[in-house]
Amino acid sequence: MGNTLGLAPMGALPRRSPRREEPLPNPGSFDELHRLCKDVFPAQMEGVKLVVNKVLSSHFQVAHTVHMSALGLAGYHLHAAYAGDWQLSPTEVFPTVVGDMDSSGSLNAQVLVLLAERLRAKAVFQTQQAKFLTWQFDGEYRGDDYTATLTLGNPDLIGESVIMVAHFLQSLTQRLVLGGELVYHRRPGEEGAILTLAGKYSAGHWVATLNVGSGGAHASYYHRANEQVQVGVEFEANTRLQDTTFSFGYHLTLPQANMVFRGLVDSNWCVGAVLEKKMPPLPVTLALGAFLNHWRNRFHCGFSITVG
Repeated sequence: MGNTLGLAPMGALPRRSPRREEPLPNPGSFDELHRLCKDVFPAQMEGVKLVVNKVLSSHFQVAHTVHMSALGLAGYHLHAAYAGDWQLSPTEVFPTVVGDMDSSGSLNAQVLVLLAERLRAKAVFQTQQAKFLTWQFDGEYRGDDYTATLTLGNPDLIGESVIMVAHFLQSLTQRLVLGGELVYHRRPGEEGAILTLAGKYSAGHWVATLNVGSGGAHASYYHRANEQVQVGVEFEANTRLQDTTFSFGYHLTLPQANMVFRGLVDSNWCVGAVLEKKMPPLPVTLALGAFLNHWRNRFHCGFSITVG
């Protein structure tokens, strides 16, 4: 008899194609693990600051900054930046050269180059007038789902002193990243190392990050409630200083008013807020900030104007 039920033979049933797994993303740099949470908090402001930005070409721009403060002498900073033609992402352009010099002749300089498609290098120099304070060299390799970084700080072959930092991050799933940091320092009569483990979990609207090591712990939580409201919670514990700090910050965006408001409150009885206001069609941004430490009875405020 034929197949009276009209069913296809077992061998003729369509086979399901195996589910194609998405490749794991690159976890990024170790220094950027807590970046989303830190961007929520307002930056400290004190005194009066005027910043004038000038774009000279598609590769070169400069900025002039004048800062007057009641806590110190007035200062001037010249900031210059050069960006090359190789753009990997909206925020990554190679080569990049950035320099900042103040009125006393002190210089902070940074050079980023792309040695290969996945290998990038960075050099950082800091001087105080005619004396070198810091020189640092970084090498970072970014694989498909991992990032490895090696940093040398103030290497001195004659004095037999060096600071070496190794970072490694690995994406285990689309949301989970694990890794670690090893800091090794050596100088005459002293040698030591500190190991720190790190983890980061990213969901749709929130990110939780934790660093734990012999030197202490650093935890942060970032949550984006909607397009206008973002909040961040940060916890830091330092075993050497026997100090623990808990901070809460929020970020409020008012697009119709061209305003951004950031605020914070921490466990040291410190509260602060910064209000930024853009003035279209003029390329001007005004910022007003105030910070009060109830425990130490200290108050300072600041005002800044940014042109360009």
